[in-house]
Amino acid sequence: MLTPHVLTIGAELPPAAQAPSDASTAVWLVDTDDREGAAARLAPETLDPAEQQRAASFKRKEDRRRYVTSHVALRVLLGAWLDLAPGEVRIGRAPCPGCDGPHGRPMSADGPVHFSLSHSDRLALLAVGPMPVGADVETLPAASAVAELAGQLHPQETAELKALAPEERPAAFGRVWVRKEAYLKGLGIGLARGLALDYVGAGDTPATGLPDWSLTDVAVPAGFTAAVAVGTGD
Repeated sequence: MLTPHVLTIGAELPPAAQAPSDASTAVWLVDTDDREGAAARLAPETLDPAEQQRAASFKRKEDRRRYVTSHVALRVLLGAWLDLAPGEVRIGRAPCPGCDGPHGRPMSADGPVHFSLSHSDRLALLAVGPMPVGADVETLPAASAVAELAGQLHPQETAELKALAPEERPAAFGRVWVRKEAYLKGLGIGLARGLALDYVGAGDTPATGLPDWSLTDVAVPAGFTAAVAVGTGD
């Protein structure tokens, strides 16, 4: 279980954000509701026009604030890694490995850095490092969602969930889901790859065996579950 750094927007960044060339992937957690004031002050000079337009498109103020805070946090970390002002970081998309369209893994045009951002409710999870990476955080699912989706997972994962007591299934399903999402986000293809193809396991530790990738669960507050996937190939 990996314990993430806690990012305080507006404060001086700790040394973990200043990445040497051989640094491993760093994982950060942001309480977007707690840091929304600082993020709102930084947003006009930090977010690019596309991000500002996206933020304005949210109908719920809560969703808008959380989007702004998580994306300001991402740019703060990338700016520290690349030695750029956060507003100078250029973020785009790699080609999709499935269809070659412009909606693959997010990427920076400013240097050799990989990153992933996920947010759920009030938490944002960010991973930044020298290798391809995917991150996912989710609130624990309702029992009805587990019953609806468990059969779409890898057959071994479905069997593992079925073997558990009903009250244990939401947490186990949550582990499966974030591990799978993190891996698929790292690949840059998302759920289009399908939920049944890859086995990540429902147990307390992720399964091994994904070619050129490692999975790690992330320690998050009660009611949430999270994981990161880091590329290990060339």
